Amino acid sequence: MRADEFLSLVRKRRSVRAYRPDPVEKKKILRCLEAARLAPSACNAQPWTFIVVDESHMKNALADLTNDSWLPLNRFARQAPVHVVVVVEKPNWTSSLGAVVKKRDFPWIDLGIAAEHFCLQATAEGLGTCMLGWFNEKGARTLLGIPQKSRVGLIITLGYAADPADQPKQRKTMEKIVRWNSYAGESFVKSEAVTGDGGRS
Repeated sequence: MRADEFLSLVRKRRSVRAYRPDPVEKKKILRCLEAARLAPSACNAQPWTFIVVDESHMKNALADLTNDSWLPLNRFARQAPVHVVVVVEKPNWTSSLGAVVKKRDFPWIDLGIAAEHFCLQATAEGLGTCMLGWFNEKGARTLLGIPQKSRVGLIITLGYAADPADQPKQRKTMEKIVRWNSYAGESFVKSEAVTGDGGRS
């Protein structure tokens, strides 16, 4: 793979909030799950379980748990033919100890890495995704039979985008987010050399 090919894939990935009803091929879902499985994790704890929900009545019931009547953030969720629930599991003892000593919740960091692996592979497969963090966790736990010792970390909607056209990303420029050698250090002022458009793609 050329260096620019990966950047191209990252630029193409976006949060999709409108889906076609077309079913998603199982082989594509499995490749996305394999990409997530291969993600790194603290002390190789791999503190995750992925629940693929593609039965229509279960998927719609889960989608309904991502909405509140007073704040309907995820009304699009029912459109997606597949939901993938990422469950955070108790990590191994070395990761747990490190989390206590360093006061960092490593399993949740690991979850984010694995979820993005999943979404990047989905993009490579021509699929759209959206990571949902707003949902009724108790309801999802009950619906899917998730044990109390585990947490529902994310729900990822998956399907073919209704509008597959690339859309510009609104991102801060490299000059605003990069410093060299210290927090007050010199900013990176050549973002066009990396992105070709000032970092807004």
